[in-house]
Amino acid sequence: MDALWQTLTGWLHAMGLSLGDSPLGLVGPVAAQAADKMDMPGLLALAAALGWASGFRLYAAVFLVGMAGALGWIALPQGLMVLQHPAMLAASGFMLCVEFFADKIPGLDALWDMLNSVLRIPAGAVLAAGALGADSATMGLVAALLGGSLAATSQATKTTTRAAINTSPEPFSNILASLAEDGLVLGAVWLATTHPLIFGVVLAVTVVLMWLVTVSLFRFLRAALRRLTALFDNSQKVV
Repeated sequence: MDALWQTLTGWLHAMGLSLGDSPLGLVGPVAAQAADKMDMPGLLALAAALGWASGFRLYAAVFLVGMAGALGWIALPQGLMVLQHPAMLAASGFMLCVEFFADKIPGLDALWDMLNSVLRIPAGAVLAAGALGADSATMGLVAALLGGSLAATSQATKTTTRAAINTSPEPFSNILASLAEDGLVLGAVWLATTHPLIFGVVLAVTVVLMWLVTVSLFRFLRAALRRLTALFDNSQKVV
């Protein structure tokens, strides 16, 4: 991390910029100190954040955590070191850009969601296991179950929410929902890596609310489907 920070400061000095004792110049040492303090609550929060965020934005979660590790902002556990590899950062960054735009186009967002739904839950389980499974197979299994369950929860909420939104012909609700998901993932990763205990409380409340929203939207979609079926049957009788 020190070598990376020295490289960055060297680039800035070459451009005639000097961080000196400014707050920005303290980012490197502060990040190193924070990284060295990652403990079990921090690892649990990171595992939960990766699992939960994978159900919304798998590639964003991989890229954000990998970039944070590459910059030395957090000390990634051994099972997640691959996320900060340049090749992984390039691949996840590219897919993040593709998903950012694909998820905001009505119709295409549903297709993208369907294609990626088979990846999000197992990926969430694998990422969560990577955060805790380096030293204990039991903890790795527990983390995988946690990550997979959280990914399934967020995936179900995302799918039902988008299905309900797509009943409206205007495109702006899709864009707003997608931007909200972007913000949620960014906020979850930040909160998990800076305030893990607070993140745990917020996540527990959020998961309960997501279950309630998913059930309500499922009932709404089922009622809408029944009305559509009844309307179609009546039109057939008239003909």
